[in-house]
Formats: sequence, C-alpha cells, structure tokens
Amino acid sequence: MRVVDTSAWIEWLIGGPIGRKIAREFPSREDCIVPTAVQLELAKWLLREMDESLADEVIGHTRKCVIVQLDTVIALRAAELCRAHKLATADAIVYATALEHDAELLTCDAHFDGLPGVVLFRKR
Repeated sequence: MRVVDTSAWIEWLIGGPIGRKIAREFPSREDCIVPTAVQLELAKWLLREMDESLADEVIGHTRKCVIVQLDTVIALRAAELCRAHKLATADAIVYATALEHDAELLTCDAHFDGLPGVVLFRKR
C-alpha cells in the first residue's frame, strides 16, 4: 500500500521527467491510499492550474482508490509529527495516514527526506 502525496500527483499529471519516474511507482487503485486532505489540495491545484473537467476526472480517479478521512487517531498522530518533524499540518496528516495504514509515502517534497517509509523523488 502507498499514500501518494499531492506533490507526486501533480508531478504525475504534469508528465515531466519526475512524473514519468513516479508513474512507474504509482500504486494500483486498490493499493493507493488517498487522504481526503490530498483530495482537497489536489482539487485546489487542478482548479487553479488546469480546468474543471480535468479536476472532475482526476478527483473521480482518486475516489476509486482507498479514501481515508481524517479521524481522531490520525489527527493526534499528525500533531505529534508536526512537533517532532516540524511538518506543516497537511503534510503531517498525509504522513500520519501513511503510518497508521503501514503504507509507504510517495512524494516529491524534500521535507519528508529521511523519514521512515518515504519514497522520495527529488525535484531539481
């Protein structure tokens, strides 16, 4: 199982060199965990950078994955991660979701570098 961070979704959608590498690592829908926080960030980006029909298509794709809503267990773990690793709230929620589901985190965000269970594709 893998949680795909918003940064990885965006690189995959853009289809550049990093996105092509990520595409090879992208989990199947049944193995792809999508936190609702990622849906929010992704929809926000899609509506700003692309168009509404693509936003609908991509969010529709995420809805066929394993959706995980923010609950108290994930929220409390995210709070600990914010403090321990100085992560932003949304990033901590995404990482806490991965940890709670024993899943890897697929990301392009360097602030996850060195954390256990992270598969990082660095942007240049």
